[in-house]
Amino acid sequence: MAPSAARGLLLAAVLLYALNLRAPITALAPVVDDVRADLGLSAAGVGLLTGIPVLCFALATPLMAVLLGRLGTGRVVAASLVTVLVGTLLRSADGFGTALVGTVLIGVAITAGNVAVPVVIGRDFPGHVPRVTGLYTAALNGGSVLTTTLTAPLADVVGWRWALASWGVLAVVALVVWQKAYPFSRAGPVALVTASTAPAVWRRPVTWFLAVAFAGQAFGYYAVSAWLPSVLHDTLGLERAASGGAAALFQLFGMVGGIAVPIALGRRAPVAAVAAAIAVGWMALPLGLLLAPQWWPVWCTFAGVAQGGNFAVIFTVIASSAGSQAAARRMSATVQSLGYGCAALGPSVLGAVHASSGGWTAPLLVVLGAVLTMGVATGLGLRSMRRETS
Repeated sequence: MAPSAARGLLLAAVLLYALNLRAPITALAPVVDDVRADLGLSAAGVGLLTGIPVLCFALATPLMAVLLGRLGTGRVVAASLVTVLVGTLLRSADGFGTALVGTVLIGVAITAGNVAVPVVIGRDFPGHVPRVTGLYTAALNGGSVLTTTLTAPLADVVGWRWALASWGVLAVVALVVWQKAYPFSRAGPVALVTASTAPAVWRRPVTWFLAVAFAGQAFGYYAVSAWLPSVLHDTLGLERAASGGAAALFQLFGMVGGIAVPIALGRRAPVAAVAAAIAVGWMALPLGLLLAPQWWPVWCTFAGVAQGGNFAVIFTVIASSAGSQAAARRMSATVQSLGYGCAALGPSVLGAVHASSGGWTAPLLVVLGAVLTMGVATGLGLRSMRRETS
């Protein structure tokens, strides 16, 4: 195979894999009311089915790093795709207990991708890391767009169980292409250093500021992804399929942010200015839905670009402040573990606040608080980084 064709196949494998790393989670939001009614759950209970995978991101990252080091990226990713498929099918098979088991499997499998893909990009695309990272971020949001837009129409035809289970086809397609690009014969061990082996990371203020910033970002993202269709349905009276499609704007423009922000940073746009613009864009969604909900396409667009781009900002700051590749890996693991641990609460907290308040004003204020925290912590992290280097 020609080098350009081989490189194209590798990129296709990474991007198809990325489609599976958020789609199974966001697929639930458009049919959350059906799932809640069918399984007899409270709003907080059904929020667990979205929040548990994010908790797995926090808890399973050290284990995935160990497995990646022993088995290599090829085997770990192939196993994670099989696990995504099994978890997706189990989640729709029976009652709440089976759904929980399937959800945990999905969360553990996606955690493997969170750890493995940055390693693959750095190893196999060394001269194009910002560009491929942007495409990877866009593909994450692309999978969310697919499931957020199409799950409700599918459920209207075949029911929510088959609608959710049908997204297992994404894992099958990705597994076929991944095995062509990364056969087991290429799967060598990967040297990773986890946060637990780096006490120095924990003593740096910038690490904690970035962890808080990432927690605010991820809390807001997963809370909004879980409940935005319901907010639009209850606030504006949109039909279920329409509210799911409307919420897909939030994911769609995340693709724009995932590509545009790395390009801007690559052209030496000031990181502080980009971070400030992202915070303003993110805040537009909760504030806009509170003050002028009829303009929801504008607010979803602004916040979508912001959430897609903020991931790039946070991890650009990590890369530029760590001092070495090994330190960057350690800091990244710490930020993700702590941030995702807080983010796991997002869907359940928003569901519980909605149930107790009887409306969406209080939940949207919770999202606003998370995003404000993100913006302040990012600014303090940048200031701490400048202080360290001055």
